[in-house]
Amino acid sequence: MALAGRVVASHYSDPLERVIAAPAPLRSATTVEAEVIREIAHGDRFAVVDESLGWAWGYAGADGRVGYVPSDALSPQGTTERSQNS
Repeated sequence: MALAGRVVASHYSDPLERVIAAPAPLRSATTVEAEVIREIAHGDRFAVVDESLGWAWGYAGADGRVGYVPSDALSPQGTTERSQNS
């Protein structure tokens, strides 16, 4: 629901809380050539709104920056514990 009013959608749902398992770029589109919005560190939380074709769309950080990360950079579903090393 954090994106309501910021992103136009036919409906909104609660995001799935995940953790970044390996450092990953937050990108503006689903391609490795897309602009990097920011780097997300190992152990940081990522709120997944949608996941398809190897990419997860959601938001990260205190400012809720929206973008795409590779699905393989995310912790397994159900794992939301923040790493002790971060």
